[in-house]
Amino acid sequence: MTTSSRCAAVLLAAALAAPARAQTAIKFATLAPDGSTWMKVLTELSMDLEKATNRKLKFKFYAGGVSGDEKDVVKKIRIGQLHAAGFTGVGLGEVAPETRLLDAPWLFRSHAELEAVRVKFAKDLESSLDKGGFVLLGWTDLGSVRIFSKNPISSVEDMRRSRMWVWEGDPIALAAYKALGVSPIPLSVVDVMQSLQTGMIDAVYGPPLGVVALQWHAKLKHVYPVPMAESTGAVLVSKKFFDALPGGQKAILKELAAKHLKRLNELTSVENDKALEAVRKQGLRVAEKPGDDILRRYAELGLAARKELAGKLFSKDLLDRVEDELAKLRARTAQKG
Repeated sequence: MTTSSRCAAVLLAAALAAPARAQTAIKFATLAPDGSTWMKVLTELSMDLEKATNRKLKFKFYAGGVSGDEKDVVKKIRIGQLHAAGFTGVGLGEVAPETRLLDAPWLFRSHAELEAVRVKFAKDLESSLDKGGFVLLGWTDLGSVRIFSKNPISSVEDMRRSRMWVWEGDPIALAAYKALGVSPIPLSVVDVMQSLQTGMIDAVYGPPLGVVALQWHAKLKHVYPVPMAESTGAVLVSKKFFDALPGGQKAILKELAAKHLKRLNELTSVENDKALEAVRKQGLRVAEKPGDDILRRYAELGLAARKELAGKLFSKDLLDRVEDELAKLRARTAQKG
């Protein structure tokens, strides 16, 4: 065998013996159950990501709360057991408390107002997430938060008589209930169904699609129509994990996430309406919308709740700037209308 032949044989043998470049799996946790709209879209995102990176990057999902409550998930991401997650406001608050202003009670009158504030204050919000050690892949619109109950609710007094659930450790919901004079029962989200079955609680809150996806509606009979808030979530990835990816993979991940999460938000908006209509058809009764005087009272209570949280959860400066922007936005809308 010639020298050149021997060299070629050695190189071929080395190539065959070398392991193929390992595929990187983004370990991703979410409370969303398998089969839900969220998981369908995320699965499509993973397939597109794998294809666009020549099978070098994909997601590995831990759905339906198998990784624990969102506080558990944050801890697991921080120690490297997980890399990313789809969070509701509760998880966002663990990472970047300033972002919880987006969930403040009775702050927004429409989704359009929420979106306008997210765009206007994008730098503030993403800076807060960065300080918390996370990169934003996209905001998710969870929908208008409503109260679902076993017994009819048509007033604040009815709420006070209810055994109302509150997500354990959620300062936003606690502040809202404090303003209402309600004493809720704190529980992890994964304990809600069993607690409804045993009668420990008889009322919950959440966007219709979420309440249906988690099957809570099957234990309830009534819906209070006044939204408590516009619920915001986000898909976040560990900054440490993200920074370790090759530059090309970072760009592809962010581009594809933006594309698929935009579609998810469009679907969520439609499916929240469908979910509310579906529970009506299944027999849940939607109470009549209260008059303007009651709605003004909720606005006053929301203001009191936000002032209570300013300086503790989010800064007073950010709250003042957001409320000022909303006042300007509403004035412009009134001029047009």
